[in-house]
Amino acid sequence: MAGEKTEPRPLSAYHHIAPIQTRWMDNDVYGHVNNVVYYSYFDTAVNRFLIEGGVLDIHDGDVIGLVVETGCRYFASLEFPQSIQAGIGVSHIGRSSVRYEIGLFADGSDTPAAEGHFIHVYVDKATRRPTSLPERFRSLLETIRIEA
Repeated sequence: MAGEKTEPRPLSAYHHIAPIQTRWMDNDVYGHVNNVVYYSYFDTAVNRFLIEGGVLDIHDGDVIGLVVETGCRYFASLEFPQSIQAGIGVSHIGRSSVRYEIGLFADGSDTPAAEGHFIHVYVDKATRRPTSLPERFRSLLETIRIEA
């Protein structure tokens, strides 16, 4: 597609890095982390950032994020046992939506094994209707903004 990013981002392009440890169950019969597990790593890294940043309360909060789009490009295999660094960034902040950019890097590598994105639409927990991002939430996201 025209205008689509072709080169993966290096680890240094991300403003937040989250450690992830692969698990025995992540490997498939081919001996590497199965492709669907990468999406779990994305979700884990981003939600951990939001929870630790004090803007997401998964048990008692009024606002939750629903994934409406996701994608991933794979460049190299990951496997158990291996430590991974998840680079997290935000390339778009809308009224109620956020596009997260995530790179998964084997420890010691500046080239991602995979690079993906997902878009959250933030909604009222009770009504499931889109809601404006709270200012505190928006401020935290600004700390990890990167170019699309």
